[in-house]
Amino acid sequence: MIHRSPFPDVDVPAASLPAFVLADVEQRRDKPALIDGPTGRTLTYGQLAGAVARVASGLAGRGLHKGDVLAIVSPNLPEFAIVFLAVTSLGGVVTTANPLYTADELHFQLVDAGASMVLTVPPLVDTARLATRQTAVREVIVFGEADGATPFAALLADGVSADPATIDPAADLAVLPYSSGTTGLPKGVMLTHRNLVANMTQLDGLAPYTAVSIGAGDVVLGLLPFFHIYGMTVIMAYGLHKGATIVTMPRFDLEQFLELIERHRVTYVNVVPSIVQALAKHPMVDNYDLGSLREVGSGAAPLGGDVARMAADRIGCGVVQGYGMTELSPVSHANPDDHDQLDPSSVGPPIPGTECRVVDVESGEDVGVGEPGELLVRGPQVMRGYLNSPDATAAAIDDDGWLRTGDIATVDDRGYFAIVDRVKELIKVKGFQVAPAELEALLSTHDGVADAAVVGRPDEEAGEVAVAFVVATSDLDPDELMAFVADRVAPHKRIRAVELVEQIPKSPSGKILRGLLIDRDRATGA
Repeated sequence: MIHRSPFPDVDVPAASLPAFVLADVEQRRDKPALIDGPTGRTLTYGQLAGAVARVASGLAGRGLHKGDVLAIVSPNLPEFAIVFLAVTSLGGVVTTANPLYTADELHFQLVDAGASMVLTVPPLVDTARLATRQTAVREVIVFGEADGATPFAALLADGVSADPATIDPAADLAVLPYSSGTTGLPKGVMLTHRNLVANMTQLDGLAPYTAVSIGAGDVVLGLLPFFHIYGMTVIMAYGLHKGATIVTMPRFDLEQFLELIERHRVTYVNVVPSIVQALAKHPMVDNYDLGSLREVGSGAAPLGGDVARMAADRIGCGVVQGYGMTELSPVSHANPDDHDQLDPSSVGPPIPGTECRVVDVESGEDVGVGEPGELLVRGPQVMRGYLNSPDATAAAIDDDGWLRTGDIATVDDRGYFAIVDRVKELIKVKGFQVAPAELEALLSTHDGVADAAVVGRPDEEAGEVAVAFVVATSDLDPDELMAFVADRVAPHKRIRAVELVEQIPKSPSGKILRGLLIDRDRATGA
């Protein structure tokens, strides 16, 4: 069964990404566009547009042409947006990498993407230079100054105007973020100008029906990394398209996060579930005035409904989920603005122009309402494919354009979806499927639990059993916690062991790094 968006379809303009984002810049030239959170340094929309044009000229003068790839390896800074828009205005492609990557990890991406330039920050110049050995990279550029790298200011100094690139939005790539997809090594996700413009246009079409949409009057906290598709599209690109003011944070620190919300009167923030957990439980939250917040949007990983309610009640604003993935540019689902009827565990219906199916993991047949299955998505935001990976592309997107998300979902009779877990992370207990995210959400409701992750452990009798890694808020008895869970779930879902840890390993986008926990559990067992 095909589940279609309940919202009106939208017409996607035939515009390049930078032209779409900066279309209304003349009407807001003096308005702050980007503020560096730690320093307060501010770029107005007029200064942003001018800098984009100058940096584009500087890059063109240094040999960046249409189709060339520039890698950005940087935390969130106002200049990130300048380079992002400058490169794409030339018809170049931006590939973004995690600043925490080792030289070997970065080397793999630079080679696979065919990058010819790298732009980074001074502390990472040595790593970047090591990573560029035996690659096509011919120049390393740095925000600020560092030995062995071209200063970013050199790009701004070039007064020669670059010839405008002729861009075919449907065919030409704009960005090349990396994702492991449903399986395997990281792969370059080929996203065209039209993919990103379509997704932002879909968010525009959703805006009249939801508070989870940025407006010109918003002050948005740019916390989630711009190198990840969530921060890149939903916060940076869409926020600038809408004329909002974006306050950038280079790294997450709870105290600074709360202080910036209070100081800049932030109205809207996108976060990951672990931050919602902190908003719900951390005592530091009581020390700050968060009254300016009108909405908190959560994504990147499943969020338990009880934790969402606790956070919403505490900070006095809506806490809602959406859903997406890199291969979807990234948004496919969002909740409408109806907090009285909202199920906080739901990611909502499909956004405009999006179709979905839920299918049996083994057979591929559609399942019924309320039954779990793999979520398939079709729409203009679906990627063109994986770079250099035709087999992986064919496995991910079928001949009818359906993208396999690798996520297990359910859909109710209203057409609202809930994400249960990842296909590859389900735990099989005596043939029954157990979703770690369900148990993590339950564990998070316990007063003694600050954070939790659940993985499967091999078991001779059951095949696998669920074990939990838990960050405690105070003294916590593992046996009492297992009994707490056992009273609330079916027997096959019970937690069979609890290990107390100082923190749960997570990616910068908030996903639990279960592989690390599984390795730890295996090593402990051995």
